[in-house]
Amino acid sequence: MTVTLEKAPPKKERGVDAIPWWLKLVAGVVSVYFILPTLFVIPMSFSTATTFQFPPKGFSLHLYQNFFTNPVWLDALRNSVVVALLASLLATVVGTAAALGLHNLQGRLAQFARTLLMISIVTPAIVIAVAIYISFLQWQLVGTLGGYVLAHAAIGVPFVLVSVSSALSGFDPKLLRASASLGAPPVRTFLRVTAPLISRGILTGAVFAFVTSFDEVVIALFLRSPALQTLPVQMYNSVTVEIDPTIAASSSVVVTVVTVACLLLQLVGGRKKQEK
Repeated sequence: MTVTLEKAPPKKERGVDAIPWWLKLVAGVVSVYFILPTLFVIPMSFSTATTFQFPPKGFSLHLYQNFFTNPVWLDALRNSVVVALLASLLATVVGTAAALGLHNLQGRLAQFARTLLMISIVTPAIVIAVAIYISFLQWQLVGTLGGYVLAHAAIGVPFVLVSVSSALSGFDPKLLRASASLGAPPVRTFLRVTAPLISRGILTGAVFAFVTSFDEVVIALFLRSPALQTLPVQMYNSVTVEIDPTIAASSSVVVTVVTVACLLLQLVGGRKKQEK
């Protein structure tokens, strides 16, 4: 009597659950909602009309010519770039230092410090703007470059903190002990060991801090002065104080700058993944 043993069917590996159709639909609707305004603004920036008109008539670059030759728009653009660069630099330094300091801390004190640094993300912009205006008015920082940089850096720190903390989640602390055992001081250890391994998180936070500062308008409205105002404030004035169709060109420039910054970030991240 022979007994044949049948092999059990191989177990199927459990993969990632498929995304439900309704979630894809919601994501598509939200994406269209955010993209739809640009489908109207960008074509209008090439119109020959002297006012807002859609569909645009003809094709002309006179709105872009006015944007890049008008001293008012150029000064606003330069101020936005300078403020965004300085604010992102300050936010990156503070946010990275905070993430490193909170990485190994536990307990209520660490949670309180993390919540305090992240509170600006969930706080309404108008509340932050009023609080900053009252404080800066006493410190005589309203309408100054330093005031703009400090205010915009404060709202950019949470983005750096989140990205750097995420990068530190996969960091091996044994590398720090190995570096210390070889006689490297803390600063050199950070520059040679820690920073290269979390560079993607630092770069991501810096880009988000720059974009947040470059596009911020509520706080800038409270801090503006006749001698110093950013591009979003000038865009706000062009539709409230006067009807200037140049805002279509300036909006297209802002969209292009933000899109290019995000694409470069994705490109750098993709190359680093391929190298690994």
